[in-house]
Amino acid sequence: MTSPLRTVVWSTGGVGSIAIDAIRGRPDLELVGVWVHSEEKVGQDAGVLAGLAPIGVTATSDADALIALKPDCVVYAASGPERDAGAVPDYLKLLAAGINVVSTSSTSLVYPPSYFSPEWRDQMQEAAQNAGVSFYASGIFPGFGSDQLALLLSTQSKKIRCLKVTEVALNDHYPVADVMMNGMGFGHPLDFEPLLKTPGFIEMAWRAPIHLMAAGLGVVVDEVRGTLDRRLTDRDIEVAFGTIKAGTCGAVSTRAAGMVNGREAIVVEHIIRMARDVAPDWLASEFDATYRVDIEGDPDIHCAMNVGAAEGHAAGHAAMAATAMRVVNAIPYVVEAPPGLLSSLDLPNTLPRHAFD
Repeated sequence: MTSPLRTVVWSTGGVGSIAIDAIRGRPDLELVGVWVHSEEKVGQDAGVLAGLAPIGVTATSDADALIALKPDCVVYAASGPERDAGAVPDYLKLLAAGINVVSTSSTSLVYPPSYFSPEWRDQMQEAAQNAGVSFYASGIFPGFGSDQLALLLSTQSKKIRCLKVTEVALNDHYPVADVMMNGMGFGHPLDFEPLLKTPGFIEMAWRAPIHLMAAGLGVVVDEVRGTLDRRLTDRDIEVAFGTIKAGTCGAVSTRAAGMVNGREAIVVEHIIRMARDVAPDWLASEFDATYRVDIEGDPDIHCAMNVGAAEGHAAGHAAMAATAMRVVNAIPYVVEAPPGLLSSLDLPNTLPRHAFD
């Protein structure tokens, strides 16, 4: 039997905690280190930080100490308003040290050829190639719902006029106020201009999955067109980051359309609510999250994938678990892959090893 792959988890937030729990239960992976940002977490047992029993791995903020452990792979799950600006320097350092990286943090890297910063992408590609390691970003949306699920269903198609993928989610559990309020506009009146309303932002946010699906289907996207819609709540809503007052934004919908030969061909829609009864005319779900694929063509194909339990359960956990496992399950495949920046088009199905009890 081959030795287990030595693995480090970068952060102990929602996704990182799930990754810690998953890795410690697998015989083919060994958790050797955990990185944390806040000093109050340094020195604590990583299992305790993840809401588990102690596991004998001490959390640290010392990146060099974790690199010195010579892990085979890092599960990078740090989040925050900086996103790529904070993560890319870490990626470069890890890749240059000969460490494979799987990430849920940089959603624009689910398809590296369309990455918004060619300079950063080229630096990462060079570091990975020189060290003989790989980088892979995924999740559930962007990720599985907007690449492998859609492309798998398209294998039944003779003709495709339009391929649309949609996420419908209840995000009242997400605790980062800056992202939800200033980034997306929740809790503000509709005359507030969130980051989402910045010209070109929606197009940039959803460009990667659109171009990934296009590459898989062998078409060229001429341009991506984005739109934003918001709806008010008529009552106060208590959420993880505070209170959303009546008369402020309680639901957000973004839509990005990839144009091919002058018409909408590949569309990504993202609907987020702070309560299930806001924006009742929009597509809804009673589950933690629903991921739809709708193909208009020959034949028409419609598929809804529901993640998690129905209403009444902890919203968001199932989607976070699916996000975490997309990269944890990919670790053996990424370690075995040729060096460089990977997308889902470059890997086989990352089937879960040792998933059955």
